Amino acid sequence: MSVWDSIVGQNRVVEQLRAIADGDPKAIAQSWLICGPPGSGRSNVARAFAAALESPDHGADDEPTKVTQQVLAGTHPDVTVLSTNKVTIGIDEVRDIIATSEQMPSTAPWRIIIIEDVDRMLERTTNVLLKEIEEPSAHTIWLLCAPSAQDVLPTIRSRTRIVNLAVPSNRAVARFLEGEGFDTNIAARAARLSEGHIGIARLYAGTERVMTDRDELIVGVLGLRRASNAVLLAGNLIDNAKGQAEEEVRKRATKAEADFRRINGLGPKDRIPPKLRGAYNAIAKKDELKRQTTRLTRDVLDRALNSIASVYRDVAVLQNNAEDSVGLINLENRSAITELSVKLDRMAAVRRLESIATARRRLNGNGAPALVFEALFCSLIP
Repeated sequence: MSVWDSIVGQNRVVEQLRAIADGDPKAIAQSWLICGPPGSGRSNVARAFAAALESPDHGADDEPTKVTQQVLAGTHPDVTVLSTNKVTIGIDEVRDIIATSEQMPSTAPWRIIIIEDVDRMLERTTNVLLKEIEEPSAHTIWLLCAPSAQDVLPTIRSRTRIVNLAVPSNRAVARFLEGEGFDTNIAARAARLSEGHIGIARLYAGTERVMTDRDELIVGVLGLRRASNAVLLAGNLIDNAKGQAEEEVRKRATKAEADFRRINGLGPKDRIPPKLRGAYNAIAKKDELKRQTTRLTRDVLDRALNSIASVYRDVAVLQNNAEDSVGLINLENRSAITELSVKLDRMAAVRRLESIATARRRLNGNGAPALVFEALFCSLIP
């Protein structure tokens, strides 16, 4: 299939980038800023564009070329991706990738640098990058990704060509999941609950625990009546978030260990040779696994805030008689949400959305999760 077939709900952008990849190489801008909300697929768009620029067929053939496969798999020598699971991208990481950008491509027309979440750079780090974005090496293309142009310093924004992605429709996300082999009903429900976030939709469709935990959270929010409910719900949410994170970290560690063995020609039960033992042990380093678990727990809690907000979004939809035009997210809980929409006036629903935004700021500011969610759930009691 074409390299563009994996891009969900971005037909306008795909046509634009396809035409550019097929056009005159001398006319291609060398610094790009690909913007889109979380889950819109901005990193996937960057990789697809890189593959189209590097591949002899520009990614158009139904049978992907070796170059296309390498770029999408992250193994092409001339395409480098800088990503991070830290709060910020470090200045040393940027200096290293600038050094890479100044090298001539080894096999392809371009040396392409993709930076995911460029908005995570501090101003000092961004200033190190600025000169390269303004005057790239002759054979280098920069593809920067961020939630929006406003999340990037104006000095970077003004020196890039901006591509804005849309939020994929529920139907587009559902079709994508069906193409990955998921049942039609499961795909439709996961797409609706994810609110256009492709990665979360895949997670809901493929991981029963994640979907069950979300269902329990929504029922808990709708059942809040007293402070004791709020404290119990906060504790249950945090336990579930930590459990999800630990399970995901275990999966990643198991996969990394299996990949290490495969790459080094070792079977599942073969003894690790002494010369490889240090590298192998680094995969399962306790401090690193703990750090990943903490970060993933925060990601799960952030996703929970979106789910909680969806309840009051649905309340507002019913209060404004807008269900026919925009639909409900939590259809399975329609009866309880209808009751809540009668109990709350419109301003009360808005105040609860503001409380959720406050909780997100506190969580992002390293507030204690238990206290953040206990305070939030108390504020949501009708």
